[in-house]
Amino acid sequence: MAPTPERRDAAAPPADGAASGRVPSGPAVRVGAPIAHLRVQRVRPAYRQVADELRSQIMQGMLEPGARLPAEAELTRMFGVSRSTVREALRSLASQHLIETRRGVQGGSFVSAPDPTKLVEDVGSALGVLVATPQLRIGDLLEARLLLEPAAARLAAQRADEETVEALRAAATAPRDPRDPSGFVPHLDFHTTILMATGNLMFTMMGQPVGDVLRTKLDRAAVAREQWDEVDACHATIAEHIARGEAEQAEEAMRTHLLDLRELYEHPGTWRGRPRA
Repeated sequence: MAPTPERRDAAAPPADGAASGRVPSGPAVRVGAPIAHLRVQRVRPAYRQVADELRSQIMQGMLEPGARLPAEAELTRMFGVSRSTVREALRSLASQHLIETRRGVQGGSFVSAPDPTKLVEDVGSALGVLVATPQLRIGDLLEARLLLEPAAARLAAQRADEETVEALRAAATAPRDPRDPSGFVPHLDFHTTILMATGNLMFTMMGQPVGDVLRTKLDRAAVAREQWDEVDACHATIAEHIARGEAEQAEEAMRTHLLDLRELYEHPGTWRGRPRA
């Protein structure tokens, strides 16, 4: 026999977990679902526990993309918390792109399909904030890049098809925009293209936010035109190694290139690059 909801005085507002010590939650968020009880961890705000329960159901596929969540009043009843707690939980989920809120007669909160682009942007924004603090330095980003991108170049050489190879060559030889004589944007696009050429989404999700932050941290005015020419030549060399399926050479060329770029970021006015074979 299904458990029945706790009886609550109609005049009393629903109690949040922090006050009651318990947050009711159903096995699935649906109208008319039986209400079970979950023990509240007092050190965690009630809205986080509501958000965690909804997030868990979204991640497990119990709430599929496009599904409409119950109205705030119904969620309030189902979880046994205040409406302000439900709203804060929904805001938390929306900030993680797990749900979206629509206005109007047909509005409400709807489960969103994961969008890697938005997630990458969020990670980049978070790194941009952290790099302005003592906890994270530019050197940390450059070091992480040095570990990630040579491996990506190796994988790209092993996996790239003809279409991907053409995309890499196009990125390596992209013309400079008159508004950006350094060609800095195409340079970063080349690195992103290699990450994507691995066919592994995690490489892009880990590497692109690092590149996006570094994009804002280089003093481009201090870099001479011939230095950018050297960067272009390195990109062309890496692209050809990948095109020929030369995995070891692509990896080593990318590692050498990134070591040179570290000097470019740290000492842009004196960087000379390394002689190429």
